[in-house]
Amino acid sequence: MSATDVELEIGGMTCASCATRVERKLNRIPGVEASVNYATEKARVRASDGIATDTLIAAVAAAGYTAALPAPPSPTAVPAAVAGETDLLRQRLSISILMTVPVVLLSMIPVLQFTNWQWLALTLAAPVAVWGAWPFHRAAFTNARHGAATMDTLISVGVLAAFGWSLYALFFGTAGVPGMHMSFTFTNTGAGGQDIYLEVATAVTVFILAGRYIEARAKRESGAALRALLELGSTEASLLRSGTETRVPVNSLVPGDVFVVRPGEKIATDGLVTDGASAVDLSMLTGESVPVEVSVGSRVVGATVNVGGRLIVEVTRVGADTELARLGRLVEEAQTGKADVQRLADRVSAVFVPIVIGLALATLAVWLLIGATPEAAFTAAVATLIIACPCALGLATPTALLVGTGRGSQLGILIRGPQILERTRQVDTVVLDKTGTITTGLMSMTDLHAVHGLDDTELLRMAAAAENGSEHPVARAIVTAATTADGKPGNAEDFQSHQGFGVQAVVDGHLVLVGRASWLSAEWNVLVPDGLLAAADAAETGGKTAVTVAWDGEARGVIIVGDSIKSTSAAAIAEFRRLGLTPVLLTGDNEGAARAIGAQVGIVDVRSEITPHGKLDTIRELQAHGRVVAMVGDGVNDAAALAAADLGIAMGTGTDAAIAASDITVMSGDLLVVGDAIRLARRTLGIIKGNLFWALAYNVAAIPIAMLGLLNPLFAGAAMALSSVFVVSNSLRLRRFHGHDSDHVSGIPSTTASPDRTLSSVS
Repeated sequence: MSATDVELEIGGMTCASCATRVERKLNRIPGVEASVNYATEKARVRASDGIATDTLIAAVAAAGYTAALPAPPSPTAVPAAVAGETDLLRQRLSISILMTVPVVLLSMIPVLQFTNWQWLALTLAAPVAVWGAWPFHRAAFTNARHGAATMDTLISVGVLAAFGWSLYALFFGTAGVPGMHMSFTFTNTGAGGQDIYLEVATAVTVFILAGRYIEARAKRESGAALRALLELGSTEASLLRSGTETRVPVNSLVPGDVFVVRPGEKIATDGLVTDGASAVDLSMLTGESVPVEVSVGSRVVGATVNVGGRLIVEVTRVGADTELARLGRLVEEAQTGKADVQRLADRVSAVFVPIVIGLALATLAVWLLIGATPEAAFTAAVATLIIACPCALGLATPTALLVGTGRGSQLGILIRGPQILERTRQVDTVVLDKTGTITTGLMSMTDLHAVHGLDDTELLRMAAAAENGSEHPVARAIVTAATTADGKPGNAEDFQSHQGFGVQAVVDGHLVLVGRASWLSAEWNVLVPDGLLAAADAAETGGKTAVTVAWDGEARGVIIVGDSIKSTSAAAIAEFRRLGLTPVLLTGDNEGAARAIGAQVGIVDVRSEITPHGKLDTIRELQAHGRVVAMVGDGVNDAAALAAADLGIAMGTGTDAAIAASDITVMSGDLLVVGDAIRLARRTLGIIKGNLFWALAYNVAAIPIAMLGLLNPLFAGAAMALSSVFVVSNSLRLRRFHGHDSDHVSGIPSTTASPDRTLSSVS
């Protein structure tokens, strides 16, 4: 029986256990296989024919959540539900903070407790405990309907218990009388009705709301990779009909239409060149900096850039069938395919919450059975709940994440969320893109060979003068080198470009030719000496581009242009090995160029001629062999691999699509900082685990004391606050993290490794 793939947007999930519940509900339907991703709030469902979408939506609703078919993607819009969630949380958090601060100050500082201060505290605390904590109350109710308990349950019960007891003490006890001051008896006196715990209810709400707001902001960026890819495409095309050009929206094109692409413009959609010749920048797909030559009969891809001559292209694929759309699907599928990484606090609370609630109820029952007053029994039960309230547990992740990511931002390292930190601990393999990651990604002159008796500067000056009329990256590299060496290139006349071969121009009365050696020999009868041919061959074997320069019918020299290795790349590879990571190099280069780069930076496992889809396949192949893989890249062609890797690390100097698809971004583009990012992530995870351990150990030690009636609920709240102070202080240690000082890392000789998949010196 055939099956249909359906994607649903799921609403109402508050933790990873919610995603698991929805997934189980869907998978109970015969003929349905579902995977629910909490981070993206989407369900990917494969359903047998005959199963209606309404059936799937109804199953999700039966689990207590909402489901809907996704709206068509927009290039710029953030999903309304995600944006709305973030905005509401920010508003809820801001108002709650403003009301909580005076409540805490009034409750904890006796000198501020003026006559009837408790009623002002109640006025301020009530909106926080009810409206501010409403997301937790709602989630707790939903979980209770399905017989489950999560962190939301404990937060809600703790807040309501503290607030409810305070109402009892104010209206039925002695806490509401004028002149009331908080008592500071350590043990439970049994009086019960003389103290209020409004600061506990409000502080817990604010702390946990802050953590949820951080999480919501991260979710807001979950669709950024796809939006960045969509933004790469052109919005308009020059449609050619009966010799007349008309600007039309790209989405109106159909296969068979013909459009014009001028130099510097993006190619509107996938097609076939029917007229013209040019160089096309395919770096968004291949990651390689050297454009590829195209002519009549060549296939071109939408969103790539025409850097040479005028092209006329016949449309072959549009919309969802284009290469750009396919790459977008790869990114989205890779993101959805990531395993749900449940938060550590949620895993703890899955067991801890039901136990705490059970212990509080048992405390109440036992005290009543042994003849204690209802007030004393309820006070002991409340103390048990408050001492177990997950303030420190809830702070363990967000505070360490805030400090860690804050320190990271100072070092130019952006870490997206706590689930990413968990993955850094297990990573054992780091896969590296070449261009823009290990190398600079920019074409520059790296060497030149002049014939005997000719000054190198004169060779460069003449070549740059001839190339000055070209916009090809190889030509720009030569002109830049000449400008740096001599101030400016010489003047040229009668410039002509020979697409795919070279250029010619008259410089100081000399006919200068710059291009491929074979072209000079075949078209101009120029004899190229063996020494220059050998230098060109050696350069091209190493992945560089070699152009031969001739004037007055004689070969004068060879200029080598290529992509230089970053000065810190070799040191970075050594650092990866010290961190226990095995480096793998992936590139679209030919094998010779790739091996040359690998040898110079110290990478043994080198994989060449890899397509964007091949990079994704390589990641999955390594994972299938038990490797935990980090991927480092900078291009659109790396986006799917970055999303599929266990840990995606993007260079901040790269494309928006790569950055959006990654888990960690290194803003400087320095590969050495990638090692710092992994060390910082691991250190932050260690702090989080330490926080969770001590928060839980504090609960385990203090709960029996509260159950025995030896702990005043007020001091239970104070102890809870102290545990929070410890968690915050422990997290602040991350501020002392130091990265490598790249200024003190010894550089390596600048070499090149860009393939000559194009023709030398073309415009």
